[in-house]
Amino acid sequence: MKTIFVFLADGFEEVEALAPVDVLRRAGLTVETVSVMEGPVVVGAHGVPVVADSMFGDIALEDAQMLLLPGGMPGASNLKKLHEDEYAYDIVLRLGRELLMRGAKVHFIIQDKKDGIRNEKILKNSKRETCMGKSIPLDQMARLKQRSRKIDELYRADKSNYKRAIFVHVDSRSQGKQTDVYFYHAPGSKLGKRLAERMRSTMAVKYKKHQPGRGFRGTVSERNLYVLRNTRPAGVYLELGNIRNSRDQQRLVLENNRQALAKWIAEAIVADYKGKK
Repeated sequence: MKTIFVFLADGFEEVEALAPVDVLRRAGLTVETVSVMEGPVVVGAHGVPVVADSMFGDIALEDAQMLLLPGGMPGASNLKKLHEDEYAYDIVLRLGRELLMRGAKVHFIIQDKKDGIRNEKILKNSKRETCMGKSIPLDQMARLKQRSRKIDELYRADKSNYKRAIFVHVDSRSQGKQTDVYFYHAPGSKLGKRLAERMRSTMAVKYKKHQPGRGFRGTVSERNLYVLRNTRPAGVYLELGNIRNSRDQQRLVLENNRQALAKWIAEAIVADYKGKK
């Protein structure tokens, strides 16, 4: 049965959360309140405690008809428990596994010794990441330069004919904006563009098969990003969704969806490798 999930975090605005629950249930719709806190009791912005119907880790988001995220402070901030970098990292690990299973050589530039592939819906934030064992600088430009240098170092050391850099990103800045999967390559990069187009066409076919009627609006375009512009191997930068959009969240928080994304990307890379000139 399709369910409308209403997410609750400490500090939520009671009217914004409970008024819709009341109206929707009166209309005969199935509505379930969901705690994203440690326990089922969630306290509103004005001190009203509410016992949620379910915990976030126990619900099946594939059954969702709609997701409601009420405002209020600090409730809105507390709902930001989904750390976009953790979901990107999990997909990268899954992608690496898929490629290794197909006989590829894989280097993970960003690493966390304690975090492997995880099946949970809420992936806890970690501050242990390194750039292949080296501490990651706080300054953004320094971080980008460190990663680019490491990629080029590996590129020079590896004599393989086919070498590609894949960058995976999950957005968190666009408030509520739904996105599709977008594929970027460096300006003028023919090999990067070819791989990006291969990824896009693969994903379009997969969505048509598994979610007919959904439509796929992902695009391929040039983007003057530092890591694309300043690394030797042809690369593709993938924007996989907006963690702050309720529909995009389903693409990211469900383990089987993360696995599907990784598998489809891997299939596109293998197809690109086989089609290389």
